Amino acid sequence: MHQHQHPTLVFLHGFIESREIWTDFTRDFPNDYPIFAPDLLGHGDNTAPVANYSMRAQADYVAKQLQQQNIEKAVLIGHSMGGYVALALAEKHPELVAGLCLLNSSALADTDEKKQNREKNIDFIERHGVEKFMNSFVRPLFAPAHRDSMPEQLRMLENIGKATPKETFIGGLRAMAARADRTQVLREAQFPVLVIAGKEDLAVPFEQSIEVTQLAPVTYALFLAEVGHLAYLEAPERTRQAVLDFAAVTFA
Repeated sequence: MHQHQHPTLVFLHGFIESREIWTDFTRDFPNDYPIFAPDLLGHGDNTAPVANYSMRAQADYVAKQLQQQNIEKAVLIGHSMGGYVALALAEKHPELVAGLCLLNSSALADTDEKKQNREKNIDFIERHGVEKFMNSFVRPLFAPAHRDSMPEQLRMLENIGKATPKETFIGGLRAMAARADRTQVLREAQFPVLVIAGKEDLAVPFEQSIEVTQLAPVTYALFLAEVGHLAYLEAPERTRQAVLDFAAVTFA
């Protein structure tokens, strides 16, 4: 009846990223861990025009993909916006979720300051375009210690962003600004939660991550010093080990 004895590890990339960000990260995962990494709406190779970039619409899209892949149980690993999508999916389809990892992500809604910042970014993109936006967007996502030491990773993210349609930038920024607080999803979670946070994450403040670890009944946490918003690139070994250890718990 069941195709896998294990839940599938479902990797959800962040805003203006693509499934490509997971290639190196998952390369050495053990073979008995089925892996699925879709491109979210408007991202990567999935660039058909989209009417709705909301977290719920993205979650519905992922749910449909899981159905097509015959995935009945998933460990969701969501980076940044991918974490917001994972929470929206868990809200609507808790039965699909064997575990949820928020990787540089949060269950809280945007603060007013963050919403204003997104509006400024939209304004900049409308005036100057995607290319110019990308030239300054990625570098501050790394912790200061890594801003100049990871040129290949930086270039990878800049290139993925530059290949992403302008509509996705604007739609995604608006959708993140409008997203609901989903702390309740964690409070009611029947599945374990893993929070991986960078102490120097400018996009998801560390204090917020500490707050999020208090919510779900079963929560594991990995706090990384000298890491910003890109733990999967900045501390890949420790992040990978945490994900694998977490998967093992959900597989038990």
